[in-house]
Amino acid sequence: MRIVRNHENDSLLIGRFQPFHKGHMQVVRKVAGESDHLTIGIGSAQYSHTPDNPFTAGERHMMISDSLIEEKIFNFSIIPIEDLNRYSLWVSQVESISPPFVRVYSNNPLTKRLFFEAGYDVRAPPIFNRSEYSGTEVRNRMFLDKNWRQLVPDSVARIIDEIDGIGRMQDLMGDEDGYV
Repeated sequence: MRIVRNHENDSLLIGRFQPFHKGHMQVVRKVAGESDHLTIGIGSAQYSHTPDNPFTAGERHMMISDSLIEEKIFNFSIIPIEDLNRYSLWVSQVESISPPFVRVYSNNPLTKRLFFEAGYDVRAPPIFNRSEYSGTEVRNRMFLDKNWRQLVPDSVARIIDEIDGIGRMQDLMGDEDGYV
C-alpha cells in the first residue's frame, strides 16, 4: 500500500551553498519550520574547483545533510540542480528532478522570476547578518585561513578539513585578484 502525502505545504529552497554557512542554517530552520517537507536544491551543481564554486555538489550535499541532522531537522530532501542556460526550460527541469513543492524560496532575481512565471508561490527567505554570513566572506576567510570556522556549522568545518578545503581555496584563489 502506498501512502499518499498532501504536498500543499511543501517547499523548495535553492542556493549554491559554497559553502553551507550559519546564515543558510538560519534560513533552513525557518523554512523547514514553515513546511511539511523542504527540498533543498544545490544550485550550479555542475561547478566545482573554482574560486566562486570551490566545492562539488556531493561535498555540499554532505555539508547540508550533516548540518541538518545535527540540528535535528529531518523533513528535507537534497537535490543537485545544474544550470540550464535555456531559462524557459529550467523550471521544468527542476520539477522533473524534485519531489513536489508549491512554494519556492530564493533571493536570486532570475530564479524568483522564472518560478513566479510558472505559477509558484515565490518568497524571499530572510537574510541573517549578510555582511558576515555570505559565501564570499566565508571563502575569503578560508583563503586567509582566518576566523572562518565561526561562520559555518561544526559539521561543515569537519568536512572542509577532511577534503583539505583550505588548501583547495588557497590553490584556487592564489592567482585571483581581489581575494586578499
